[in-house]
Amino acid sequence: MRTTTPYDAIVIGGGHNGLASACYLAAEGRKVVVLESLAKVGGMASSGYLIPEAPNHLVHPCALDLMSLRVHPMMPLELQLERHGFRQTEMDPGYVYLHPDGSSLVFGRSAEQTAAEIRRFSEADATEFLALMKLVNTFIDLAIPMMRVDPTQKNLGAKWQALKVLIKNRHMKPELMGLIGSPAYTSIMERFEHPVTQSALCCLLGAAGPITGEATGVYFALLGFIQRFGLGRAVGGMQTLSDALAARLTELGGEIRLNAPVAEIVANNGMVQGVRLSSGEVLTSRSVIAAVHPKVALHMVTPGAIERRYLTRVDLAPANGHGGSPMKIDIALSGQVRASRHEALRSDGLSLRKSVLLIGTVEAVLENFKCAARGEVSRLPYLWATAPSAVDPTQAPEGQDIAYLYPIAVPVEPREGWDAIRAQVTQTVIDQTEAYLPGLKALEIGRRAEAAPDFASRLNVPNGCVVHIDTGASRTGLMRPAFGLGGETLPVKGLFFGGAGIHPGGGINGLPGRIAAGRVKRYLK
Repeated sequence: MRTTTPYDAIVIGGGHNGLASACYLAAEGRKVVVLESLAKVGGMASSGYLIPEAPNHLVHPCALDLMSLRVHPMMPLELQLERHGFRQTEMDPGYVYLHPDGSSLVFGRSAEQTAAEIRRFSEADATEFLALMKLVNTFIDLAIPMMRVDPTQKNLGAKWQALKVLIKNRHMKPELMGLIGSPAYTSIMERFEHPVTQSALCCLLGAAGPITGEATGVYFALLGFIQRFGLGRAVGGMQTLSDALAARLTELGGEIRLNAPVAEIVANNGMVQGVRLSSGEVLTSRSVIAAVHPKVALHMVTPGAIERRYLTRVDLAPANGHGGSPMKIDIALSGQVRASRHEALRSDGLSLRKSVLLIGTVEAVLENFKCAARGEVSRLPYLWATAPSAVDPTQAPEGQDIAYLYPIAVPVEPREGWDAIRAQVTQTVIDQTEAYLPGLKALEIGRRAEAAPDFASRLNVPNGCVVHIDTGASRTGLMRPAFGLGGETLPVKGLFFGGAGIHPGGGINGLPGRIAAGRVKRYLK
C-alpha cells in the first residue's frame, strides 16, 4: 500500500461539479487531484459515440440542454472555459408543446410571446397566463440571488436583493405563497381552461416531478427560467464543457486521475485523512470533496466514523422517491426528422426541428406518474423528444439525425424487472414518438436505451436519480440533502459534499462545486 505526498484537497468524481470545485481551488494555489472511476471525465455532463451501428452519431447519455447554466452563468466566465473550447448556442424556439390533435404551443422568450401562442386557443387563458407570470417572475427574482450563494453564510447582499423584491411586490405575497405552497397541478387547472394550455404546462412542469404533490408550485420556476434566459446547447456536445473544465484544471496545475475508483474515505478521530483507492493506494489530504451522491459518499467513509442517524437520514433522503424515473432512448437515423404534421397546422411557417418537443396530455402526465408508483408503465405517451443534430449538424453525418427521446416517468422498479421489459418499453416509446416525428422508425440505424437501474450502475446514483436528491421546497438550502448534512461541515471534519445533492441542486451550472470549493477554502485557512 503506497502513500503519496499530501494534497490540499481530493475531489471524488470527475463530473462537471467535481471539476469546477477543483478548478476554483487550484486557482487559489491549492494542490488538488480529481479522482474519476470511469475512463473519461464528464459524468452526467458527457457525450460520446455510443451506438456501435452508428459510430458517427454523437450521443448525450444524460444532460443535453443548457438552461440552468444560462440562469447562473458565473462558472464558465470565472473559469475562462471559452479559452478551452466551450461554446454554446441558443435554441429558438426552445420548448414547444405538441398536442395529439396537431396543435402546437411555443414557449417563447417572454411572457408576451407565450401569451400570444396561448391566445390562439383561449383569450382568457392568455390573460391569465400574463397574470401568472407576474407571480412567477417575482418568485424567480426572489430565488435566484439565494440559489447562487452558500446557505451556510450570512449572504447579506443576496438577502438584501431578495428583500427589495419582496418589499416592492408585498401586495403579491399572499398569492405568491399560495402558488409556491400548492400543487402545481392545482394552480394550472384552476387558472386555465383550454386543454392545450393545460397540457402544455403539465408536460413542462412534470419534468421536475409529480405535479400533484404539495408545494410543487416551486416547479413554476422552470417556466420563468426558460422564458427569461432561454435554452442553449454546447457546440460540439456536452463533453466539450467537461473537457474545457479538465483543460482549465490542468492549466492551473491540478491533477486528474481516470480509472481511479475510491474504495474508502479514510477518517480517524472525527477528521478526514484522505482516501484509499480500489487499487490499495492511499492519497492523503486535509479535505475531501465528494462530488458524488451523498449516500454513496457517506457509505465510503471509514466504518464507524459516521453516526448511524446520519447514515439513516441520507439513506432515506428521497431519490426518485415517488417511484418514477426518466428513461433515455437515443436513436441514430439515416435521414432527418421533423414534426411535419404539427408544423403544417401552424399559420406562421415556423420550423420546430431545432426545438425540444413536449408530448403528452394532462391525463398522460398524471397517469404516467401514477403507473410508475405502482411499478407499471403507462400506455399513454408522456415524453420529451429532440434532434440534437438539428441544432448542431456536426453531431451526425451530413443529412442525418440523432434523436434524443426522454420519457419523463417510468417505474424505477417495474414489477417484471427492467431486464424483462426494457426492449418492449423502448419500442413502445419509439412507436409513440413516430406519431409526432413521422419517419422515425423507418430511418433507424441503431438505438441505445437506459432506465433507472442503468443510470444507477453507470453513474453510481441510487435509484438512478439524476438530480441525486429529489427537487422540492423541503430539500433545499441547509436541508439538502438532509437535516444536519447541508451545513458548512459534515459529521467528519474535512469532508464536503460537492454534487447535485447539495444546494442549489441538479442542473448543469457548477454551483454545487463552486459552493463546495468555498467551504474548503474557509476550512483550510
